[in-house]
Amino acid sequence: MFYRDERLALFIDGSNLYAAAKSLGFDIDYKLLRQEFMRRGKLLRAFYYTALLENDEYSPIRPLVDWLNYNGFNMVTKPAKEFTDSMGRRKIKGNMDIELAVDAMELAPHVDHIVIFSGDGDFRPLIESLQRQGVRVSVVSTMRSQPPMIADELRRQADNFIELEDLKDVVGRPTREPQDLPETATPQD
Repeated sequence: MFYRDERLALFIDGSNLYAAAKSLGFDIDYKLLRQEFMRRGKLLRAFYYTALLENDEYSPIRPLVDWLNYNGFNMVTKPAKEFTDSMGRRKIKGNMDIELAVDAMELAPHVDHIVIFSGDGDFRPLIESLQRQGVRVSVVSTMRSQPPMIADELRRQADNFIELEDLKDVVGRPTREPQDLPETATPQD
């Protein structure tokens, strides 16, 4: 439930939202997402959190980060840490939970409603604290993936759970498949 006059802020856990949308077979159109929530209330801020690999010459997420930065999103990034696990596999770690929680706590006195785009159960204490401050909290994730992408305790703590698949027609676009190269035309004799 949203009220047109309530002050609203979005907190997007980038990797979590990407994984949830991918599991449902679509990509998020962030311009449409921002427009949708501007329609639902007075959108004060839209934060997007992601870790970036600093040493890669080209990061596939860089164009998205740049676009979001120029189109009304507050970007919160930090370098991802790269390591090798005990099996010798290259792993990347870049948890943004603390940054998201601190920003939400700082903004809480200035908003009526916070929307968290994540299913991470670690956010349950944050939601509890925001609610004690009088802020309504909605969580956007999915229960329709296998396994579900939202922790049960997070869904239960939130004032409102928004099923990501229900937003598909409003904020989604089909996932991009690798484009087939056009067949070369053969000259006619």
